[in-house]
Amino acid sequence: MKEIIAAGKTAIGIEFGSTRVKAVLIDENCIPLASGSFEWENKLVDGYWTYSLEIIHEALRTCFKNLKQDVIKKYGCSLTTTGAIGISAMMHGYLAFDEKGNLLVPFRTWRNTTTAEASEKLTKELSFNIPQRWTSAHIYQAILSKEPHVSSVRYVTTLAGYIHYILTGVNKVGIGEASGIFPIDSEKNCYNEEMLAKFDALTAKEGFGFSLTDIVPGILLAGENAGYLTEKGAMLLDESGEFGAGVPFAPAEGDAGTGMTATNSVRARTGNISAGTSVFAMIVLEKMLSKVYPEIDMVTTPTGKPVAMVHCNNCTSDINAWGALFYEFATLIGADVSKGKVYDLIYELSQNAEKSCGGLLSYNYYSGEPVTGFIEGRPLFLRTPDSKLSFANFSKNLLYSAMATLKIGMDLLAGENVALDELYGHGGYYIYPRVGQSITAAALGAPVSVMKTAGEGGPYGMALLALYSVKNKGESLEDFLKNTAFKDAECITVNPDNEETESFNGYIEKYKAGFPCQRVATEIK
Repeated sequence: MKEIIAAGKTAIGIEFGSTRVKAVLIDENCIPLASGSFEWENKLVDGYWTYSLEIIHEALRTCFKNLKQDVIKKYGCSLTTTGAIGISAMMHGYLAFDEKGNLLVPFRTWRNTTTAEASEKLTKELSFNIPQRWTSAHIYQAILSKEPHVSSVRYVTTLAGYIHYILTGVNKVGIGEASGIFPIDSEKNCYNEEMLAKFDALTAKEGFGFSLTDIVPGILLAGENAGYLTEKGAMLLDESGEFGAGVPFAPAEGDAGTGMTATNSVRARTGNISAGTSVFAMIVLEKMLSKVYPEIDMVTTPTGKPVAMVHCNNCTSDINAWGALFYEFATLIGADVSKGKVYDLIYELSQNAEKSCGGLLSYNYYSGEPVTGFIEGRPLFLRTPDSKLSFANFSKNLLYSAMATLKIGMDLLAGENVALDELYGHGGYYIYPRVGQSITAAALGAPVSVMKTAGEGGPYGMALLALYSVKNKGESLEDFLKNTAFKDAECITVNPDNEETESFNGYIEKYKAGFPCQRVATEIK
């Protein structure tokens, strides 16, 4: 193993998630060897959810440093090179720079719901759903709002695009990441030219003097070279100077693309669900949908195939918050229990809950939720006097709430007769065996599988894309994943259970009926 690592017969994937930045090192057989991570949180600054450039750089350095330390601990050797690197991050958002590379306004993440006007106008003008979190919506909203910084904008990118750029000097991203910037022409593998012309006409009316293509990253496909680690980039990545420049890079991808890759869901009629701070389901389509759905995004696989994506801003944050409260209480009474055990109990004891969670109801809306029409977030717990308040019922209520909005969005695809052969889950919601799968299967009416590597998540998917970028000899990504990465993959599959389905459907009825309470809650400042 020392010889393999020293020879660079490995690949590294680094993904900037909402609450954790993680790096994964894999060998040429796609087996995870080591990992490193960095915990972080976004901050609400002047009405925008953001991360500073300083914390972004610190996260990159610390995550990579921890990866190196894990390699030393496990194999007794230093990580000084690798065969390929890939960068991924939470998709969408807005990083705007001037001609000297200065950041003009703090990074606006996907979590912001401040672009409603731009989103509505673009969706109508382009006849294509442009969600609020998309980069083009942020650009257009800044123009419509006549923000002073707009006149100085020379290039705009995403978080993955920014990190890739400072490490390689290449201002291009993977097509899946680009599909969260502006609509893609899946036949030509480029930004949709007809829609670009309409966008440029709209912005020109507002006095904006650039075409969108002048200021956004270029596009690359999975398997293509996306540049090399520069000397400056190597020092940003590894302050010790041990890690050398010249390593090839895969195209930077968003967490949607890496989620598809990590779950072998890039082939038509397959799908996956990524459930963490946010939750999204992606179904690879055989053909485009018949009409525009505001609740459904159209993105692409890392190779450009059309994907229907239902994205919900909120998933496990409320589970985490209540788990932290229970852990605090446990420590206050002197209980010898780990935080991990507390979270395990939430999942484990939820299986003892009564039907429809005993009448308990939660809304996990830490931020706005466009799928259900909420601009602001207000976490909310409701119960009636005759509800059965128990730890088991409360726990399952939290787990049901995490999947509720996704269920509402996914129901729209039922009318499109979208074919789905396989559905894979990954992310923190599925770490505890079978419980999250059972709830998801009940919610969506389809078997849900989780692979052994699902805990590695998006960083593992990015590492696979990095390896593919240097191993690609004309083999499709679909075949590379099938024949190499997941050839002998261990997998657990859970089918929908009739009782669980009935219970979840009863919960959803109450969930929808309670929306007026949630709306009143958003009025409380």
